[in-house]
Amino acid sequence: MNAMKMLADRAITAGAMHENIPSPCVSVCRMDAKREFCEGCLRSIEEIRAWSTSTDVQKKIIWSHITQRLQARHASTP
Repeated sequence: MNAMKMLADRAITAGAMHENIPSPCVSVCRMDAKREFCEGCLRSIEEIRAWSTSTDVQKKIIWSHITQRLQARHASTP
């Protein structure tokens, strides 16, 4: 399963959870060419750094950002 499909599936699961929100990490840890987002989990460096100390609410917000990024990538793919 490719990383983006795995991430999309995990985003759906995380969106339905209220506590113990899972990490978006899919073990593809490298930044994109612009150094904006991880190519595996689509988090920014700031989001990656903050994850371990974030509340479940903050983690759900990060997941919502990831979902938006996934949708934007999907929309721009022919």
